Amino acid sequence: MISLQDVLMLDFAYLETFTKRIETTWGSILCNESQPNYYDANHAHISDTCDHPQVVIDEVISYYQSRNIIPRFYIYNLEIQQNIISELKSKNFRYEELISPVQLWNNRVIEIVNNNRITIEKVTPENYQEALDIESSIKEFGGKETIEKVYKAQFNHHSFTHYLLRYDGIACSTACIFENGIQARLESVATMEEFRGKGLIGEVIQFIQKEVMNRGIKKLWVFPINESVEKVYQKYGFQTVGKLKNGHAFLGGKSIKEIRG
Repeated sequence: MISLQDVLMLDFAYLETFTKRIETTWGSILCNESQPNYYDANHAHISDTCDHPQVVIDEVISYYQSRNIIPRFYIYNLEIQQNIISELKSKNFRYEELISPVQLWNNRVIEIVNNNRITIEKVTPENYQEALDIESSIKEFGGKETIEKVYKAQFNHHSFTHYLLRYDGIACSTACIFENGIQARLESVATMEEFRGKGLIGEVIQFIQKEVMNRGIKKLWVFPINESVEKVYQKYGFQTVGKLKNGHAFLGGKSIKEIRG
């Protein structure tokens, strides 16, 4: 089994490319005031036992409301967090639980028959808008305004490399690599709806697997958003090595399940 702490440390490295993390005695506060509606950039993170839930909740509410940001929590190790979960519900927080598969590539490049109608290129200032338009069209990624800000931050960060796939010259699919030392995450795999079902995801994944090998990266992770997407990646050499269960408590706005449809 995977270590929760190892996964969360990689996740923190990813989050800190677009938000500020403040360590506390009980966990972490993440905040990016320029992207107030981006959940991952603005939440309190708790994975250890919370001994004084009311104090923590009041602190988080005060912190975010003073910045006109909706207070929210991401909570891990749920079996030891019932006190804070009960307290959050008593303070009118909505609450949902999510199961997140964690997958690791088996380091074997998939064998597929490549389609000569497909080309893949790195995202540059010249094709930036085409790639952004694709990601902005994916409703599961959130609102357009938030996506545009996140994409810009990632594009300008040295740890990210974005790619654009064309079918018959038409830009229709994207993906990116987030690199952190000898590890990397496959992120933002997206295809415009009218081009789905043409095997584009296999082409993108094979391309990125080759890129990862050429860079000497030892571990390539992917965190599918649900079990349906998990099965897709399993076809391309990603093995499920664990499933993380976490809680999301929020004082307003949509739930993550509502955003994902």
